[in-house]
Amino acid sequence: MNTFGRALRITTFGESHGPGIGVVLDGLPSGVSISVEAIQAELDRRRPGTSPYTSPRREADRVEVLSGLYTGRTTGAPLALWIANTDARPADYAKLAQLYRPSHADFTYTLKYGHTDPQGGGRSSARETAARVAAGAVAQQFLQQAIPDLQILAWSCAIGPFTTAYRPTDRTEIERSPVRCPDPIVSAEMERYLAELQIAGDTTGGIIAVEARGVPPGLGEPIYDKLSARLAYAMLSINAARGFEIGEGFAAASTLGSVHNDPFHKDASGRIRPATNHAGGVLGGISTGEPLFFRVAFKPIATLRRPQHTVTRQGEEVIFSAEGRHDPCPVPRAVPIVEAMTALVLADFILLNRLYKH
Repeated sequence: MNTFGRALRITTFGESHGPGIGVVLDGLPSGVSISVEAIQAELDRRRPGTSPYTSPRREADRVEVLSGLYTGRTTGAPLALWIANTDARPADYAKLAQLYRPSHADFTYTLKYGHTDPQGGGRSSARETAARVAAGAVAQQFLQQAIPDLQILAWSCAIGPFTTAYRPTDRTEIERSPVRCPDPIVSAEMERYLAELQIAGDTTGGIIAVEARGVPPGLGEPIYDKLSARLAYAMLSINAARGFEIGEGFAAASTLGSVHNDPFHKDASGRIRPATNHAGGVLGGISTGEPLFFRVAFKPIATLRRPQHTVTRQGEEVIFSAEGRHDPCPVPRAVPIVEAMTALVLADFILLNRLYKH
């Protein structure tokens, strides 16, 4: 339930409003150079309170290494990372302890476990994703050393009704936007829309696009452990994620095969490769060596200030307005989370290839 990966395994732990959260990475080779500052930089991208369109919760998200690192290099032992919660406010949720919040996990957790954590949702809170981002930052550093040309970029390509087909060339284009949309015109529209939603006390969803360049061919396994399947598994485990598509995705359903097929050709260097990339860099579940391209859809954040109908745990009908500190849209802060999970999937497959070389 709390572990992801095969050759490179991560296990996250901790609750949203408990002492803190953490992650243990197992399977990292020894001798990998790891910068704690680089891990911190990725956590700073995800943490709340960094733009007008994120939760004002003030968490420093300072990472602490508990084990597995010596003089800046991995030892081969489990690498344990800890992030203390410094701005937890469980009292904000006291009024909600007896309610089933619409579209939250309170209801299903109670059905399954007989109880739930009323203090921000506990393990079902997006606070858990900080641990994933820390683990993903480690995976990214491993990838930089194993495959120097590999680059993972994720960005906001849709928020509410505003969308862009623009693909950035580097992270600078993404990070200069408060909503992490590299298209400046669409970014401004998204910002105005989110500001309106904040005033109205409502929320919206959106889509994150990902392009990974320099992915080596041969990553992924046939049938049940396809690269595309593992990416979908990783992305749909993120809070509020509701859809995954790779390459042309759902648009392929209304496209002719003669249009969608990627014919092979010999390029100027003499390499045989697909002439187009409608497949998104994966054929038969295995990477082709072309850029990996996929998109992840997120639903609106369920906690909002507008009055909503629900029932108490005793079945009494009530109307309530949520309090607390919440984002108007999950997408801007989910960008580094999606990048982290992409890095973890790719690092895992690279290590699997080393273990099971054909």
